[in-house]
Amino acid sequence: MVRMLILGTGGMAANHAEAFAAIPGVEVVAGVDTRPAQLAEFMATHKIPNGFASIDEALAWGEFDAVTNVTPDAAHYPTTIPLLAAGKHVLCEKPLATNAAHAEAMAGIAANAGVVNMVNLSYRNVPALQKAASMVREGQIGTVRHFEASYLQSWLTQPAWGDWKTDPKWLWRVSTAHGSKGVLGDVGIHILDFATFIAGQDAEAVSCLLKTFDKAPGGKIGEYVLDANDSATMQIVLANGALGTVAATRFATGHLNDLRLRIYGDLGGLEVGFEGGVSRLRACLSPDLETALWHDVETPPVPTIYQRFIAAIRGEGAAEPDFARGAALQMLLDRAEESSAESGRMLAV
Repeated sequence: MVRMLILGTGGMAANHAEAFAAIPGVEVVAGVDTRPAQLAEFMATHKIPNGFASIDEALAWGEFDAVTNVTPDAAHYPTTIPLLAAGKHVLCEKPLATNAAHAEAMAGIAANAGVVNMVNLSYRNVPALQKAASMVREGQIGTVRHFEASYLQSWLTQPAWGDWKTDPKWLWRVSTAHGSKGVLGDVGIHILDFATFIAGQDAEAVSCLLKTFDKAPGGKIGEYVLDANDSATMQIVLANGALGTVAATRFATGHLNDLRLRIYGDLGGLEVGFEGGVSRLRACLSPDLETALWHDVETPPVPTIYQRFIAAIRGEGAAEPDFARGAALQMLLDRAEESSAESGRMLAV
């Protein structure tokens, strides 16, 4: 039996509680939150027997094997370190931290602790992504030369997920004082992982421009100063010299939550999509290059991050993506921010 503790009981925590409870041989035994009312409601909803107001209280109790950290971004570093020191396996929500120094420290401590450590890059659950990555690694498109990737959201233009102007759940995401890194930190990390994981290469350099648009009189709603970036465009150079573009925005009217990647090698090309919750992969490979004929590729289901985390704890699978991957992506995000501050200058990663 793997005994899970859920740290933080906000919106995403419900997904974690339901997913882990559905895995045979896993029991969600405790929750931690500094807000007593929210913690009590969460425990009742998910039938969790134990609740604690702090990590220290939970560690003093100690009757758990692993933790899923669903706290706000800025809390990931200070809350994860004591868990690693106590020898607990940790799945942490993305981003791993809010700066590369903290992310690298977390990765180093986790490695030394010898525990399973993973970061929830949830689009690794997309079948088309995994199939495309395997095709690239098998050499089916040859040497990667060019790619185009985008993560498109529209919640600043319509209320499908709620009215962002009145709901703190969304307002904090457009305010740096409330811990937001903007669209770059929120979903940019996903599309950067999406592109570089499929390409099978790390980024060596990045050029980035970030834009914050006027969204309210005076740029403020109540206590929220609306200064976080809303759109990001990047140029990425991969380790083999391949060049690509990456874009992320919350102003993509007509796209609720869509990811796209087109990647081209000297032997073929792939188009990867996750749009409207549907995963799709298309390929143009030999002998169809001269006619530019594309065809759909079958993409079998893949295990979820929650299933992979438990499998890794049981020694039945690799702990991927791990904290080291999260730290590498955070370094890329930090360099992108620095590049934007320098008017888009290309910077080494």
